[in-house]
Amino acid sequence: MDFQIFTQNRVVKHLLFWTAFIAAGTFSDYSKFDNYCFFEIFVYHLNDTFFGAIGAYIIAYYLLTERFLKKGYLNFGLSFIVIFYLLSALCRFSTVYIIEPLVRKPPFSQEPPLEILTDLSALFFKYGPSILTAAFIFYMAKFFSDHSKEREKKLLLSKEKSDAELKMLRSQLNPHFLFNTLNNIYSLSVDNSPKTSSAIGKLSEILDYVLYKCNTDFVPISAEMQLINDYIELEKLRYDERLEVHLDSSVAIENQVPPLIFLSLVENAFKHGAGEDSGSPKIWITLKSDTAKTEFKVVNTCATFIENQSKESIGLVNINKQLELLYGTSYSLQTKREKDLFSVTLILENKNTNEN
Repeated sequence: MDFQIFTQNRVVKHLLFWTAFIAAGTFSDYSKFDNYCFFEIFVYHLNDTFFGAIGAYIIAYYLLTERFLKKGYLNFGLSFIVIFYLLSALCRFSTVYIIEPLVRKPPFSQEPPLEILTDLSALFFKYGPSILTAAFIFYMAKFFSDHSKEREKKLLLSKEKSDAELKMLRSQLNPHFLFNTLNNIYSLSVDNSPKTSSAIGKLSEILDYVLYKCNTDFVPISAEMQLINDYIELEKLRYDERLEVHLDSSVAIENQVPPLIFLSLVENAFKHGAGEDSGSPKIWITLKSDTAKTEFKVVNTCATFIENQSKESIGLVNINKQLELLYGTSYSLQTKREKDLFSVTLILENKNTNEN
């Protein structure tokens, strides 16, 4: 059986805690008292810890619960004193009538039950501290353990929430891209263009990547650029010679980037640039990748007047949301419009550089 799985069992963890508690007390006292044998010190600690553990569980799982504390502090104080007294008395009874006969040589005297119950000084200042010590250490260990579990739970929920949001945002982007591409192929098929089969082949390669090869938070930058090349070839079938696309790539290091982000920016340039420019649309795509960052820039010509120009495209809104989830503040996405040119510049700080 795997040790990690074994120690995840709640009962096992509690047994290990109390075993360590007894061992620590036993070895600590054994080093101080030369006239006591190891077994004698051990059984005394075992007895004290037994009642201390009972007190610890009563305090941690009953007295200090929200449900009990709602009854008022007076009720808590009285209950604590009664439980403290009873456990101290039981611990002394056990010590006198069970432990001492095991470790002491007869004859020896034993306190009568009435004396045990009425000797409050011995109960509260001799037997009580060992019970309180065990209860306090156990409660502190439980508190930090619960705090750690709650923190891990929040981190897990946060990660699951982020993953769910990323999947939702990508599900919004992918159908958007697919819809536009199918429209392109449909236009070719209506005209009985011989380029239809080539377009379907390119779409097949793109869908293979989108559906099966980018289901992670980050992918190699070369894979994204190959996807963009396929997409550009597909769009060229639609626009013929009137479309000019210039791609300049300078990759000094194979950085990891979020999947489909670059494609969305390029697609946005085709949709709102080439798609709305009835003249000779032009698109410039520039990629720079080094050890510090990855910079991706898309510039496209566009019509002088664009309807609903003040509204940000759905694609850019979703890209910003994805990047915020993955990078926090370690990215920059800027748009700029100058006369008949529209540009988008994305800068991603290298994830490995950030971790250092």
